[in-house]
Parts: sequence; structure tokens; C-alpha cells
Amino acid sequence: MASEESKPILYSYFRSTASWRVRIALEWKGIDYEYRNIDLVSGAQQSEEYLKLNPYGKVPLFITKDGKAIAQSEAIIEYLEEIKPERPMLPKGACHRAQVRSIAQVIACDIHPLQNLSVLKHVAGPDMEKRSEWGNYWTSKGFEGLESMLEQTAGTYCLGDNITMADMFLVPMIFNAQRWKVDMKPFPLITRISNTLMTLPEFKLTHPHRQVDCPDELKETGL
Repeated sequence: MASEESKPILYSYFRSTASWRVRIALEWKGIDYEYRNIDLVSGAQQSEEYLKLNPYGKVPLFITKDGKAIAQSEAIIEYLEEIKPERPMLPKGACHRAQVRSIAQVIACDIHPLQNLSVLKHVAGPDMEKRSEWGNYWTSKGFEGLESMLEQTAGTYCLGDNITMADMFLVPMIFNAQRWKVDMKPFPLITRISNTLMTLPEFKLTHPHRQVDCPDELKETGL
């Protein structure tokens, strides 16, 4: 059991887009935490020690100050919203909140899972070109629907002119799209919102290439 004075813990991997969502939320809320690396490529998420904490064997995993474990990025972010309502990540009004959750879940449940490392290994094995083709195809398909969805909700950001949880899901998805060399020209709204968000410190400081477990050769590429 963690002591009252201890920091919460985030088990993360620098390139995990789901973990990045939580890092943005923690920065947005001004919550200090301890970062613990789980190297997905080496299989650390399947270690006996980690599986005791998170039987699902995924990141992110958040350990609260009193030692409670919370998995899944959206659950973690909504927990942070409840314990620290300052700088809200969900708007007022039931419909607007549902719209934010809808955008977030399209990204988290429909687009992102098809790019998980376990899926890529299953469909393409070690063939990096096939992995990239798969990621490119499914990200592009997902963005077609997301672009249309945002046409109905967006202002400066995903929902109007205030930053919400939806924006914290959008930006990391663009990082994956860049990895898969997705042509972003058909998605001007997604691009414009993401570019605007990436001017903000909460999004810049939590970028994968600024994490302690990011390899030096990637850090050197900058943002």
C-alpha cells in the first residue's frame, strides 16, 4: 500500500499512444507522478511481476496514491477528472459529454486497436513493410469517419473552443498516422486541430520523443 505522501505511478511506454493520452491528462491537471517504463517490444508487459499488477498485460496502468490500480486510458482520465475537477476535460451538458466520449471511443475502440503490436505481429509477423501497409490502411479508413464526425462538432478543437478529453485522444493518433505514412491531405480538419494542439505545452512535453525511455536516436530527431 502506498503512503499518503507518495506520488501516483504511471506504467507507460514512450511510443504507446494510449499512454500518451494519460500523460497529457496528467499534465493538464498538474498532477505530479512517477513514470515507470514497460518496454512493449521486449515483452515486459507479459512479465510475471507486471501481470500481477495488470492481468491484461497492457499499458497504461495507473496506480493511485493509495495503491489502487486502474487500467485503460479512458477510465484513468475520467478518474483524474473526478478527483481533480479543475481544468475540466469533459464539457458541461450531457449531450456534449457524450459527443466527447464518442470521439474518444472511435479513436480508442475502432481505430487504435487494429494497430496494436500484438495485432501487427499476428497479421504481418516481422515484415515491417506489411505492418506499415496494414496500419496505413486502417488508420486512413478510420480517419474518413472521424473527419466527418468532427465536421459536426469542431471549433478550435474537437468539440467547440475548449480542450476536452477528445483532443487528448486525437493527438496521439496522429503520431501513429505519421509512423504509418498516412496521407493527411484528405483530413484537413484533423490536421488543423492536431497542429493547433501541438503548440500547447501539455501536448509538447508529453510527446513520445520527450520521454525518459525514448531511445536517444529518436530524441535527436526532435519534434
